[in-house]
Amino acid sequence: MTTQAHKDEPALLIFGCPEVPVQAAIGLYLAGRLAEDSYDVLSAGNPSVLALLRVSDWRRHYIGRTIDLDRCIGEVSEKKRDAALCVVFAHNDAGISYAATMRYLLPEARLVVIVFGRNAEELAAGVEFPCEKVMEKAVHNPGKLKKGIDEVFGWRASTS
Repeated sequence: MTTQAHKDEPALLIFGCPEVPVQAAIGLYLAGRLAEDSYDVLSAGNPSVLALLRVSDWRRHYIGRTIDLDRCIGEVSEKKRDAALCVVFAHNDAGISYAATMRYLLPEARLVVIVFGRNAEELAAGVEFPCEKVMEKAVHNPGKLKKGIDEVFGWRASTS
C-alpha cells in the first residue's frame, strides 16, 4: 500500500467496552499505522475506553482525534460524518451489533471487524454481513492479533 493511496481518507475506529486488555494496545497500534498510511483517523468509544486510550497516549502520537461513540453514530446516521474505512473492535455481542450498524450506515466503506477475546470464535461465527474479519482469542497478548491485522491491511510484519 502506498501512502498516497489513502491521503486524507477518513478512517473510523469503533472501540467497544475496554474490559479486554488487548484492545487498547491493538487500537493504538492500528491508529498509528493508519495515520502513517495517511488516513484521517477518528477513534470512537465510550468515555472509559477513550480515557484509557488518551492516558496511554497522552501526547496523542497515535490515537489522534476522539469522539463519543453515540455522538459518532448519530453523525454518521445523519450523514454529517463519513468514512472510507471503518474498523470495529468486537469482543462481545455489543461489538458485533456496532459492526452491523456501521455496515448499514456506511455501505460503501471498507469494513474490518476485529473479533477478539475468550469467545472470539463464537462471535466471529455470528458475523453475517459483508466485511473483512480478523479473529483471535487474544485477551492479554496482542501478537497474533497484530499479525492478522498486518495481513488484512497488507503491512509487512514488523519487528515490534
